[in-house]
Amino acid sequence: MTVDLRIRFAVDDAALSRLHADAFGGDRTPTPWKARLEQHSRSWVGAFVHDRLVGFVHAIWDGGTHAFLLDTAVAPDMRRQRIGTGLVTTLIDDLRELGLEWGHVDYEPHLHGFYRDACGFRPTDAGLLRLN
Repeated sequence: MTVDLRIRFAVDDAALSRLHADAFGGDRTPTPWKARLEQHSRSWVGAFVHDRLVGFVHAIWDGGTHAFLLDTAVAPDMRRQRIGTGLVTTLIDDLRELGLEWGHVDYEPHLHGFYRDACGFRPTDAGLLRLN
């Protein structure tokens, strides 16, 4: 199986909404991903197998030197094949090329090994506040 990692690919809202729902749960109502990414994200990466979107990650930024990784997702039937690692490392490489200096990510404890060991992130304390 060949996985094609595409940086800042042309986003299909329906396909990305399906992948997001499959990865995280929720409904499959199309979300305006393309408009969101173009407005708020510095970069994004998709993983494709035979033109099927099977993975995704993006980074929003502060307009300066910091980027924040969001929505790392791999289709349930494609997990444990290093697709997530490829997505994150490709995104980080692209952010470096774009001149950013810091990559931030928040994650749940069970993902510590993935982000630290596979992707090279150093653990830090962070805060979270639900706003509604």
